[in-house]
Amino acid sequence: MTSETVVELSEVTKSFGSVQAVAGVSASIPAGRLIGLVGPDGAGKTTLMRIMAGLMLPTSGRAVVVGHDTAGDNESLADDIGYMPQQFGLYEDLTVQENLQLYADLRGVARKKQTETFAALLRLTRLAKFTGRLAGRLSGGMKQKLGLACALMARPKLLLLDEPSVGVDPVSRQDLWAMVADLLKGGMAVVWATSYLDEAERCSSVFLLSEGKVLYSGAPKKLTDRLEGRSFLLRGIVTQRRKLLADLMEQPFISDAVVHGESIRVVLHEGRSPEELAKLATSLGGKIEAVPPRFEDAFIDLLGGSSSRRSRIAEKMPEVTGSGTNMIACDHLTKKFGDFIATDNVSFTVARGEIFGLLGPNGAGKSTTFKMLCGLLSITEGSATVVGHELLNASKKAKLSLGYMAQKFSLYGLLSVKQNLEFFAGVYGLSGKVKKERIAEMIDAFSLGPFLNSDPAKLSLGYRQRLALACAIMHRPPVLFLDEPTSGVDPITRREFWSHINGFVSKGMTVMVTTHFMEEAEYCDRIGLMYAAKIIALDTPDALKKGAQQGPEEPTMEEAFIHLIKQQEEQQI
Repeated sequence: MTSETVVELSEVTKSFGSVQAVAGVSASIPAGRLIGLVGPDGAGKTTLMRIMAGLMLPTSGRAVVVGHDTAGDNESLADDIGYMPQQFGLYEDLTVQENLQLYADLRGVARKKQTETFAALLRLTRLAKFTGRLAGRLSGGMKQKLGLACALMARPKLLLLDEPSVGVDPVSRQDLWAMVADLLKGGMAVVWATSYLDEAERCSSVFLLSEGKVLYSGAPKKLTDRLEGRSFLLRGIVTQRRKLLADLMEQPFISDAVVHGESIRVVLHEGRSPEELAKLATSLGGKIEAVPPRFEDAFIDLLGGSSSRRSRIAEKMPEVTGSGTNMIACDHLTKKFGDFIATDNVSFTVARGEIFGLLGPNGAGKSTTFKMLCGLLSITEGSATVVGHELLNASKKAKLSLGYMAQKFSLYGLLSVKQNLEFFAGVYGLSGKVKKERIAEMIDAFSLGPFLNSDPAKLSLGYRQRLALACAIMHRPPVLFLDEPTSGVDPITRREFWSHINGFVSKGMTVMVTTHFMEEAEYCDRIGLMYAAKIIALDTPDALKKGAQQGPEEPTMEEAFIHLIKQQEEQQI
């Protein structure tokens, strides 16, 4: 191990009984470099990070971190690393300043150095104006910044960040990246585990894990370049793009396909000719356009291509029928908590069979608006109807007509997986033979059989989200509310979720979704962008991108989001 090498892993394995979470991983991480750790759910990313943090000992192999062998020099190691786990332990009933003070004392920062250290961290995170605010009242992005400040308290040589941007809006993600860039200039090594593969593209090198093994290590661009000439946009299609997406995934020459606004992004299998896709596009009245490959394209392809097909659950659902076009309607909807206005004079409608995305930075009012529409929060002013039921007068009928998948883990930890399914089936009025049949459907469709007696909290994130979605849709609601349904899950699981959602919509179900993952926003028919409790833009994804275009190239959805938010901020100065 040289003086410039911060981490040296040699044939590291970690087993839990018969399960091998990490399988013979060897890697070197130099100082001053940003390393991405990516892979599907259960690939071993968090286990490997905990080994590097000295919180787990490898079953075999050797891990040398900042000059310390983790097996024999664990106590010294703690002084040289900063670790921010997925669920960072901030104390929500303490202020920002009190959390900093606590972590300074825990990390042994000398009292005479604390003032200088706090000032530097508050300047880095831009939290100086919020030192007196309770951590529990910070937005998601601000909580992550405070967590990062606490992880940096001892000025470590190695910083381990496990999914730091989950649940964080694009503007706050930019702030996190800017902070990390400053740390790299000072020579710190940073390992960043992420399910956002556009983040992985920014790293010096990536380690792509699957089933505990390293499938690829090296520069992201080197892997992406393997797909040159295999990525295309299918434009001008006349067939419904969601139905076409399902059809495309059954074509033997296609490795992956996702909705991209009014188009579909397609990746071909290696060795297949674009002529096959061009011929299909022509038969549909469309055309193909070659586009640069993304790291996400390469990620999916390396793992064997997308496995998402038609949703078996959706195929069993009857068509949503009934009178009226608009399934959701808000008219001057307002929610106040004392003097604080969380949702301010919001009006929009959502049509039958439409996917409506509600986007915005952390704290914009999205979840508050969601909760009012689900009957979970009372309305202060204005009105709202769901499936024709006025929420002020018929909230019970409205609740039975919708499904709701909450942003936070909403399952009951004292109940097993099967008991959760049975409980939610009963809550939504299912009984007898129908109840048994629907539960069996959910178990089969989401592959929950091996986990029926398990505690939901002990499932992997992907399976927790599958269970939560199963509980929300087993009564076949005409309207489905999804509050950040795929936050933190890998791209493969995300595609699986959207194959179900697209299937539901094809049967006439109406879906309203919030997300911080902008590629996911491309699936929406229309987007309402919230800022400071108000709707500031309402249009299709392609129209929003076009409105934010400032050069010859079309901006990404994330670039459009950031442009619109910053434009709004400038208007308020």
